[in-house]
Amino acid sequence: MKDKNIDKQKKMNPILWFVFAIVFPLIIIITLVIVVMGVAGINVTDWAKEKGNQIPIISEIVTTEEEKETEHKERQAQANNEDKDNEIIELNRNISDLEETINLLEQEIVKLENNQAETDDTEESPTEQDTENQGIDMIASSYEEMKSDQAAAILQNLESDTAVLILQEVSDEVRGEILEAMDPEIAAEFTQALISNED
Repeated sequence: MKDKNIDKQKKMNPILWFVFAIVFPLIIIITLVIVVMGVAGINVTDWAKEKGNQIPIISEIVTTEEEKETEHKERQAQANNEDKDNEIIELNRNISDLEETINLLEQEIVKLENNQAETDDTEESPTEQDTENQGIDMIASSYEEMKSDQAAAILQNLESDTAVLILQEVSDEVRGEILEAMDPEIAAEFTQALISNED
C-alpha cells in the first residue's frame, strides 16, 4: 500500500515541480518585463501585435490596426457595391416600365394612323375629325398625368409629327416640363415644329 502511495507522489511531483519551477516563475518574469517596459514608455501591446503578426500561426489570430482598417474599407466597398447593384436593378425596372409604356403608345399611334389613312381615302366628315381629335385628346391627357421625364423619353422615340400633335394638346405648363426634360436638340426641333404649326 505504501509503495502505491509513493509511486503516486513520485508521479505527481514532476508535474508540480514543472508548474512551480518553470510556469509560475515564467509568468512572473513576463509580467515584470511588461510593467517595466510600460513604465519606460514602450507600448508593449502594439509591439506584441507587431511581433506576433510575423509569427505564422499567431499572425492569423492577431490583427493589427492596418488589417482592421483594410477590413473596414473592404466592408465599405462591398456595401457600396450592393447599393449600386440595387440602384441598377431599380433603373432596369424603370427602363422596362418605360418600354412597356412606349409599346402601348405606339400601338395607339398605329391605330390612330390607320384611322387617319382610312379617313384620308374618303372625305372627312366633321364627326370623323371629332373622333380623331378625341383620340389625340385622350393620349394628351395621359401624358399630362405622367412624370415629365417619362413623357419626354417616350416622345423622343415617337415620330416628330405625332409627338408635335401630342405636345399641342397638353397644357402649357406640362409642355414646358416635358420639353425641359428632353434632349436640348430634340426639344428645339419640337419647338420649331410647334411654332410652324401655329402659323
